[in-house]
Amino acid sequence: MSMTLWDRAGSRPASLPARRPQQIALPPGAVDLDALFTFMRDAELRVSTLRMRIEERTWATRGEQVILHEVMLRHPGEARVATSEPDLGTRGNYELWVSDGTTVRTYSALHGIATTRPARRRLAGLDNLDLPPSSRVYLPVTALPMESLPDLFLHPAGFLQNVVATGAPRIVTTAQHLGRETILVECRHPRVTEVSTDRPDHTLELTVDRETGVILRFVETVGGEVTRDALVTAFEPDAPLPATAFELLVPPGATTLF
Repeated sequence: MSMTLWDRAGSRPASLPARRPQQIALPPGAVDLDALFTFMRDAELRVSTLRMRIEERTWATRGEQVILHEVMLRHPGEARVATSEPDLGTRGNYELWVSDGTTVRTYSALHGIATTRPARRRLAGLDNLDLPPSSRVYLPVTALPMESLPDLFLHPAGFLQNVVATGAPRIVTTAQHLGRETILVECRHPRVTEVSTDRPDHTLELTVDRETGVILRFVETVGGEVTRDALVTAFEPDAPLPATAFELLVPPGATTLF
């Protein structure tokens, strides 16, 4: 299944409430890419809370690297992302990113540095209806660290519009992951900004949860070799969260930057 360029990352119907998905569910049976991408755009709107773990493996000059991303989210605005590298051991090997929608606090145990800053403001005018659809952006209900895997998996609209839809995407098959029905999308030669991967043998694969539209796996291949494989190993939509889920306790002696 191929498609024309999808450009509706920020083009939700004006009459639709801001926190309601345009499509509640995908229709049974086969689905085309246009409908799937529109469904995926609203992925975060199909959960009220979420716990998710992503295991990311990359292969580069230093060999294989494994990074874990632990995500907790509660709409609107509250999110926590903990990132660690298991091969470095457990002591002082993690970074925390916590937001209440107004303030973002971070702590790097490796460097002993904490930060407290206002949440990044959105540029004004990006939802102007006079702009062409390709110039509008998706406004998340609950922001996550920019250009991170958790952000990609839960807020895929911009990636679908600006990367996947620029290549040759197609739906390959359906499958199961973590007991959930999924749809596998393959994209050959997407447009990217990195010179090293702007080549005709660059391929992306997305495994999409059919119920929520969240990405559950992201595989990147260059020249027939896998360079990145990010897999969701725990996925709990609408999970109960502890009262302290979005607190950030900075150890004494840490340096705090503002």
